[in-house]
Amino acid sequence: MAANHSSTSDLAGTFPNSHRLLWAGFMAILAAGVGFAIRGGILAQGQWAAEYGFTQTELGAITGGGLTGFGIIILLSSLIADRIGFGRLMFAAFVMHLVSAALTLATGAAFASGGKPLAFQCLFWGMFLFAVGNGIAEAVVNPLVASLFPRQKTHYLNILHAGWPGGLILGGLASYMMAGGKDSAPVAWQIQISLFLIPVVLYGLMMLGQRFPKSEASLSGVSYRDMLGELGVLGAAVVCGLIALFFKSDLGLSLPVAGGLAAILLIAFGAFTGFRAGHLLLAFLLVVHAMVGYVELGTDSWISKITGAIMASPAKGLLLFVYTSALMFVLRFFAGPIVERISPLGLLATSAALGAAGLYLLGSAEGALMCVVAATVYGVGKTFLWPTMLAVVSEQFPKGGAITLGAAGGVGMLSAGLLGGPGIGFVQDKTASLQLETADSAVFERYRAPEENQFLWLKTAGLDGAKVGTLEDGGKEAVRTLDLLIRDKAKPEAIVEQEKLVSWWRDSAEATAGTDKKLVTAAGLFGGREALKATAVVPAAMCICYLAMIAWFRTRGGYRARDMTHGH
Repeated sequence: MAANHSSTSDLAGTFPNSHRLLWAGFMAILAAGVGFAIRGGILAQGQWAAEYGFTQTELGAITGGGLTGFGIIILLSSLIADRIGFGRLMFAAFVMHLVSAALTLATGAAFASGGKPLAFQCLFWGMFLFAVGNGIAEAVVNPLVASLFPRQKTHYLNILHAGWPGGLILGGLASYMMAGGKDSAPVAWQIQISLFLIPVVLYGLMMLGQRFPKSEASLSGVSYRDMLGELGVLGAAVVCGLIALFFKSDLGLSLPVAGGLAAILLIAFGAFTGFRAGHLLLAFLLVVHAMVGYVELGTDSWISKITGAIMASPAKGLLLFVYTSALMFVLRFFAGPIVERISPLGLLATSAALGAAGLYLLGSAEGALMCVVAATVYGVGKTFLWPTMLAVVSEQFPKGGAITLGAAGGVGMLSAGLLGGPGIGFVQDKTASLQLETADSAVFERYRAPEENQFLWLKTAGLDGAKVGTLEDGGKEAVRTLDLLIRDKAKPEAIVEQEKLVSWWRDSAEATAGTDKKLVTAAGLFGGREALKATAVVPAAMCICYLAMIAWFRTRGGYRARDMTHGH
């Protein structure tokens, strides 16, 4: 049986302004969705690759930066949420969103003064700070809604997180309308990315002057140390493992240093909590939620680009992304009635199975109709995963308050940023390069990136995004960028690099463009398909995990929500 049962008081919430705070949180998450979708549209349009010469792995790292920052800040903010106050943290989120916009919009000037490396840093840290704002907001709104609607957590957390696909719909439609066509260039990416500021301003106004409650655990008198003790060393070990990966991958530290720093954090946590082990179930839920982050957010970073290639139309890829987001938006409002019939874990197992099937079907799809069918299966599958997992964590470990919810959200985002986005990009690079090298080694060498890409301990060659972009548009963007650099009196190094690209095109690649384009396009399509098929393994593994938890709970009388007086 499901744990949630509605009543009039539950629907009204526990605070006078419960529904205003719910919808303000909804708008904050919507802002994150708008920014995420527009960024995906820019990737699909190839503007960053063409203008700055990024490979798919580098683009994956940029999008990953937007997710790792999200995860780190959820973790940090959840530790101080009750002490600082939900209202003050939401103001900090608002400020971070504004600063991220300023830094991202400075990329053009950075490229002109420092070339591709500085442009990469500008975009990466702009996305990182955008994610900082998102992370602070998420660390607040999840425990906020759990506290406002304690007996309807699954229902209202799904409504709250309907803001995410709502933002994807709005951002995706905006990208579609600004994507350009055969005879027109896309609207400048700077204009597109600025649109996320609209919902940012709206959620700021909605929360202005409002009174916020504390977390459910804090209201029940649970001490800060006991909240951390709910997470325990086992849960903290999962978190610290991903933090070590963040230190290595994003901060560039060596593996021994990154691992050592993470170990110090874990020991310090253990010392503060008296080395409480915590709960094996919670640690297991955190590992599974890391997989949720990989498959949902990691895939969504790439899916419009990949499906656009399958349907031979970036615009159709964006529309398909909007369609799956619309499915999520509508269905999340019905999570409450569903879990009253099959329980949260039953919903999660079904969702994971559908997600695995949908991704594999997408990777195998031929034509627009099959893409729509496969995307429908995938869209329904991913709908309930994230918010329902948060509800399960909150229902099973209410004493953890904002801390256990923050740990779940944090590991999901870290996994998406550190593993999902870069990993899916890496699979594309590896399989596309192998396909092109097998088809024609000379063409592969002509478009090969100058340096190998690395994901975890794996390395592979990739295709140079600037050269591929130049091939796709017949050298127009390369020449335009060179003219702009000269006009703006950019640094000589930046001009020289762009001149090399233009010379490469005019002196070498242009003569074989007709043949090259077919082979390069086919290789890119193959890489995208293989990446989706490989990713399908993750939700399949999740389904097995959920079934195992269902079996375990049956040995204990079935799944039921815990209250503050009961433990495991």
